Amino acid sequence: MSDPEIIEQLKQGSELAFKKLVETHQKLVVNTCFGLVHNREDAEDIAQDVFIEVYRNIQKFRADSKLSTWLYRIAVNRSLNHIRDNKKNRWFHSFEDEVSAKNKQLQQLESSNSDQPEFELENKQRATILYEAINELPKNQKVAFTLSKYEELSYQEIAEVMELSVSSVESLLFRAKKALQKKLYKCYQKKCM
Repeated sequence: MSDPEIIEQLKQGSELAFKKLVETHQKLVVNTCFGLVHNREDAEDIAQDVFIEVYRNIQKFRADSKLSTWLYRIAVNRSLNHIRDNKKNRWFHSFEDEVSAKNKQLQQLESSNSDQPEFELENKQRATILYEAINELPKNQKVAFTLSKYEELSYQEIAEVMELSVSSVESLLFRAKKALQKKLYKCYQKKCM
């Protein structure tokens, strides 16, 4: 079933079309959300909200853009709202979560049969540092960077999702990369990796 067929059937209230929509685009939506919120459970919850919003608002979809572009846009907006709404709660839980995450990492490393557990731990630490650096980027830079690097969208597709010009996307990505280089270099100098 093609996207236009799914859209038409959704407009008629077809549950089968909704199921097909979710099957076809679930990975895209969850990965987009995960790229922004960096938590699998939250990303899956947000993805559910995205699909519910699509189902409720399918009559408003004018097909000016592709269905996937609309899904990206909703997923990005929902993820950013989630980040904003949970920022206060995160301050209270972040220390406890960080300790718990580090303990899980150490337990996994101890139980793994790897010949180089320190290498795995170092890679996980680097990933954590990178996620933290990405989270510190301004909102539009973070969105553009995530869509580019995690979702591998073209500049044109990112421009459609963010409702910007391609040159604006290029500028956002350039500034995001420079900011990340600067933050990660400072971290490297302080030997936090």
